[in-house]
Amino acid sequence: MKTYDIIISGAGPVGLFLACELALADCSVLILEKAEDPHSPLKQMPFGIRGLNAPSIEALDRRGLLDQLEVPKRVKNPFGHVGSAQAGHFAGIPFLYGDIDTAQWPHRLPSSTPTNMISEMAETEAVLTRRAQALGVEIRRGVGVTGVEQDDASVTVKAGYSSFQGLWLVGCDGARSVVRKEGGFEFAGTEPEFTGYTVKVDFANPELLNSGRNVTPRGMYFQTQPGYLAIQDFDGGAFHQRGEAVTLAHVQSVLRRISATDITISALHVATTWTDRARQATSYRNGRILLAGDAAHIHSPLGGQGLNLGLGDAMNLGWKLAATIRGDAPDGLLDSYEAERHPLGVRVLDWSRAQVAIMRPGPEASALHAIFRDLIKTRDGATYIAGRVWGITTNSVPNFEIDGVTVQALMRDGLGMLLDFDADPALRSWATSHAVKYVTGSVPDRLGYSALLVRPDGVIAWRDGDGDLAQAAAPWFNVARRAS
Repeated sequence: MKTYDIIISGAGPVGLFLACELALADCSVLILEKAEDPHSPLKQMPFGIRGLNAPSIEALDRRGLLDQLEVPKRVKNPFGHVGSAQAGHFAGIPFLYGDIDTAQWPHRLPSSTPTNMISEMAETEAVLTRRAQALGVEIRRGVGVTGVEQDDASVTVKAGYSSFQGLWLVGCDGARSVVRKEGGFEFAGTEPEFTGYTVKVDFANPELLNSGRNVTPRGMYFQTQPGYLAIQDFDGGAFHQRGEAVTLAHVQSVLRRISATDITISALHVATTWTDRARQATSYRNGRILLAGDAAHIHSPLGGQGLNLGLGDAMNLGWKLAATIRGDAPDGLLDSYEAERHPLGVRVLDWSRAQVAIMRPGPEASALHAIFRDLIKTRDGATYIAGRVWGITTNSVPNFEIDGVTVQALMRDGLGMLLDFDADPALRSWATSHAVKYVTGSVPDRLGYSALLVRPDGVIAWRDGDGDLAQAAAPWFNVARRAS
């Protein structure tokens, strides 16, 4: 039996992006995907539209994938950039571009990629699939994981009547992750307050429903295009958890009650349910098994944070797992995956819960909703909400232009690097002796920096003036071993 470096369960965006990161580092990767057909109506426009935040856009650009997405080329931003235009929302409360103080984000240079952008799930998966296959990733569809066994040296994965062996297994298989259950992970959190519906229908009397987001005393419906709706019914998630088929009669009953109209559905084409259940694996690693994406954390899709959180998991985990497999990872490098990503998962789950808390029917939630609405109209409030929704952070390296080439373009090889804007001979010598990629050149706007050490995922590990370079590099680059 062939032994792969890594087996990944799940060929969604997170599993595919992680596979690309690992294969870029010359690891052998097998993806097992339960679905035979990657195409689904729920992945197509408009249902399949997802918002990419700043870290996701930067990650895709670092690997040369951003320009391959056609949707951003057609619609650079779903909201436009006019001051009075909506830039996003919190619990359905819009914030406007004109209210955001971008001066609070001075690290965003003119060469920076956008803060937000739309993508289509089907297209994103297609781009990542092509990239993975070009890098030698093996993808087997219609082969879902059914069992997992591990020992000190490897993991055996059962899929139907077949078995596969890998040094490591990563579960990227979604909210109902088999890897998470078989791997013995605890999945803790809170129960849902509503059942959400995503439907495509035909109406006999469409004029009875309004377009856009409509909040009522009984719930919410959001009509993006005629007949394309998202519905929230605050039933404690009861319908979704019963697992019953979504029928035309049921959707019509729910929609009539929430909209307080006699709306009549003449045809039901697509329907799925979801909830705001918020759970997170208490640990992202058990031996040689790891979790990423929805397998590690689930929450309401409000605000579109799930895909971005998962892509961040993949970018963080990929280079660390690859270094572990090569044998040149510093002690504790792989453990830093959970240490860095788990707290971010906590923040996103709380962000989701906070939105649900002010969307509930009832006077208490209505009062909170009014206060948040006033706050979001202020400059500081809009800037804070936008920063959270778009993932604006100062921890990622600014997209400097060095001799006309951006930092993100310089990272297409998946390596970290030492940026030296002053061409310091001592820094060049240090990088050469420790086998760290060294980059210098003319930089129009240095933002006050003279040198930075950047990890393969774009995170700044050291800034000039922040102490000893070797000490800062040690947790991320095995400089002692490379130097010897």
